[in-house]
Amino acid sequence: MQYVAVVAALGVTVLALVVFTDAVVRMLRVVRLGGPAPGRRENPWGRTRTLVREFLGHTKMAKRPVVAVAHWFVMVGFFALFFTLVTAYGQLFDAYFALPLIGHWVPFEWFTELIAWTTLLGIVVLTVVRQREHPRALGRRSRFFGSAFWQAYYVELTIAAIAASILVLRGLEYRLFGDGEVVHFPLTAFVGSLFDGVGTGDVELAVHVVAAVKIIVSWAFFTVIAWNLTMGVAWHRGLAFVNIWFKRESDGGPALGAAKPLTVNGEPVDLEALDDLDEDASLGVGKVEDFSWKGLLDFSTCTECGRCQSQCPAWNTDKPLSPKLFVLSLRDHAYAKAPYLLDAEAAPADAVAEAGRPLVGPTEGDPARPSGGGVIDPDVLWSCTTCGACVDQCPVDIEHVDHILDLRRYQTLIESEFPSELNGLFKNLEKAGNPWGVNASKRMDWATDLSFPVQRVGVEVQDLSEVEWLFWVGCAGAFEDRAKKTTQAVAELLHTAGVSFAVLGDGETCTGDPARRSGNEFLYQQLAAQNIDVLRESKAVRVVSSCAHCFNTIKNEYAQLGLELEVVHHTQLLNRLVRDGRLTPVAPTDPETVAGRPVTYHDPCYLGRHNQVYTPPRELVASLPGVELREMPRNSETSFCCGAGGARMWMEERIGTRINTTRTTEALDTGAQAIAVGCPFCHVMLSDGLTEAQATGRGHDVDVLDVAQLLLASVKRGA
Repeated sequence: MQYVAVVAALGVTVLALVVFTDAVVRMLRVVRLGGPAPGRRENPWGRTRTLVREFLGHTKMAKRPVVAVAHWFVMVGFFALFFTLVTAYGQLFDAYFALPLIGHWVPFEWFTELIAWTTLLGIVVLTVVRQREHPRALGRRSRFFGSAFWQAYYVELTIAAIAASILVLRGLEYRLFGDGEVVHFPLTAFVGSLFDGVGTGDVELAVHVVAAVKIIVSWAFFTVIAWNLTMGVAWHRGLAFVNIWFKRESDGGPALGAAKPLTVNGEPVDLEALDDLDEDASLGVGKVEDFSWKGLLDFSTCTECGRCQSQCPAWNTDKPLSPKLFVLSLRDHAYAKAPYLLDAEAAPADAVAEAGRPLVGPTEGDPARPSGGGVIDPDVLWSCTTCGACVDQCPVDIEHVDHILDLRRYQTLIESEFPSELNGLFKNLEKAGNPWGVNASKRMDWATDLSFPVQRVGVEVQDLSEVEWLFWVGCAGAFEDRAKKTTQAVAELLHTAGVSFAVLGDGETCTGDPARRSGNEFLYQQLAAQNIDVLRESKAVRVVSSCAHCFNTIKNEYAQLGLELEVVHHTQLLNRLVRDGRLTPVAPTDPETVAGRPVTYHDPCYLGRHNQVYTPPRELVASLPGVELREMPRNSETSFCCGAGGARMWMEERIGTRINTTRTTEALDTGAQAIAVGCPFCHVMLSDGLTEAQATGRGHDVDVLDVAQLLLASVKRGA
């Protein structure tokens, strides 16, 4: 029996080493099919610190503490119990074998037993969590909807079997040479006591067999994943380290804020370089091999945990976009097509067929996980609001939004295939410099009813060196009726606080955010270049914006084009002015006024997740006397989108429930009588959602107000 155990264990070891080495080589060949990914090796020490922090601290999983703790112990066990595998090889031949020097060292023995038990307990917890959140009960609401369950079960059983084998071996060791010294077997002596009536020879044989089982189970795992290159739930154990280290932001931040630049062969492309490109140059991604190697690594690393899916506003409102299933579709397509890309003449028929599928196009079956036709359905691609919840939640730092944006760029710039509503948006941006198509001469109409003059650069002031701040009004703040009230409120508050500011007036044009998020990169660059020229001529240094999208674009994306400015959101500046005593909110005398009612705050995605500004708006609302801040269940990092980002503001929402309706309902459920916002897009979407709710009899005593409007009402009472 011992001979059989030895032969089986060593045979599986050799087989696994051969096939796993071959699998790693094949995976590397697939990933290398992608194009360059510039900047991924910058700041190596910073990247290493980020990797260590995310690995040891599990910082990206902290939002689910039970899962995070259980996964941490399973992860640690996977690496820390390596020495038990080495010991098992010795036990194949000698039941009394122990590692030299440390084998009988008490701290090592205690650590081994503790990690083995916590690994076993951790995998049991994770298995229970998977069953409690199984699609059989939750359907689409399960974050595991669409995940490969047999793969997850196999991984869970493998880990449980390995941990159990270690504990049984320790118990057998106690029976053989423990001599009743529990100090060497603090957590497994009771296991050893179960073998008290078994003969020594039989216990020795049991050691040989269990050691062989441990070895076979361990190496069978590597054999199985070698035969399944798309088994991300297993491969992420190694790939996650690589993927995290090569993440887009070398300082450790998420791939949010500024959009990834449009590149061809790893080099940024602008309007001037357009004529110099090869005829076959791909603007964006039109074939899976057009993704960078980091994109293909992203797809390979996905562990199918579904955290992105659980937070996605599109998926949660019954649209076909699931960030997880989007990544899995691209992964499966990449690996199925790879033999054709590596050797077209020798490729099997299924790889040739896969190569003929359009990357974006009408699909067959469920568009979320198509059975044929295109790889990514257009409804999937254009449902994204670019809110960034998927990127923020992903524990292995997959860059979903960047990949969606690259696909949109190709569809817009090369194929001219985009939602028909965007035609009007693009024409208005080209002709009038704003999404509404209003003449630039009306950009100052919002200021006509103010009791004080608003200074304009080039008119009342020569340039911005004469004032403290440039107030960037934005298109919505200048033309949209609800947003105009926010613009007026901000201007009045700055004036009251004695802050000198000026605006650009008709010198402003759209920052280009909606053009860029809808894939029209060159229209964005055209608008951005125009604004950058004006900002430089005006000697801009400090900018305050009441639009979260303008704030993000000027702060993060104009820096990509060489313009570095201090840019703050109006809630940040106003909160600073309140703290400094330059603005004094006063309690309402009438408790029925808006400022005296419960208020809930909605986080704009491009202020919160994309720029991590969560505290100032809340501090500002909480500083208003008489206000009770009531948080929605999904707030701050887990806030739910209003539905306007990613140029969705100008597209019809025809599938599923409207995102703004879902968010408005969530706000009303808090019992708040005012919904505070910090972005004109959110203002429009939640106001429309409130109108819809009022038609059904809810929310008649509720208002949607910008934080600045709430503050202004409170400050005015003091006057």
